[in-house]
Amino acid sequence: MPTRYDTTDPAQLESGLAAATTAIRAGELVVLPTDTVYGLAADAFDQAAVRRLLDAKGRGRDMPPPVLVGSVATLDALGSAVPAWARVLVEHYWPGPLTIVVREQSSLQWDLGETRGTVAVRMPHDPVALELLGRTGPLAVSSANTTGQPAATDADRAAEMLGESVAVVLDGGPTVDDRPSTIVDCTAGRPRVLRVGAVPVAELRSVLADQVSLDDLLDEGEQPGA
Repeated sequence: MPTRYDTTDPAQLESGLAAATTAIRAGELVVLPTDTVYGLAADAFDQAAVRRLLDAKGRGRDMPPPVLVGSVATLDALGSAVPAWARVLVEHYWPGPLTIVVREQSSLQWDLGETRGTVAVRMPHDPVALELLGRTGPLAVSSANTTGQPAATDADRAAEMLGESVAVVLDGGPTVDDRPSTIVDCTAGRPRVLRVGAVPVAELRSVLADQVSLDDLLDEGEQPGA
């Protein structure tokens, strides 16, 4: 069973972050709170760890995990040819519940699955997640649940579903929302919503109204993410 830390308790916070950092560097999996739902995390540059993440969730390589980052600047280290209007979204929503899909840098030495040369990136608005990301670098993070089950909104549910596969659980208490991040495809000339989540489509339209034609800003259905 995983070691669990209450990150709302200052006495456990540092120990939990240190244990989670050690686990990530050892190629193990960690459950962590985010500003949306709980996430299951692995080192994005450790192919075996990413494979363990997908196996724990019961997913194949055809559903690659998004990558969480600890700073806006990391977007350009992972993505290429990011459109100006996508940067408007980043400026408006990061840190926050918006994931953008961009073309990945061709020089990256990683294997997230069948990404078709793209990567889904988000900077979460959660102090525990951001502190961990600052210590580990980019993390492959998918919602903390097994396939077919609702995403966990507390550490108890995450541990119940994934406990045997996880080394460390960072318990930040129940999440304030059960909606995942909204995902926007930014790989073409116009934005396309792949999943409607915490950011409403109407709000995206308002933010991008002066930036790009919004004819294709439509919900295309559920996609994996956190």
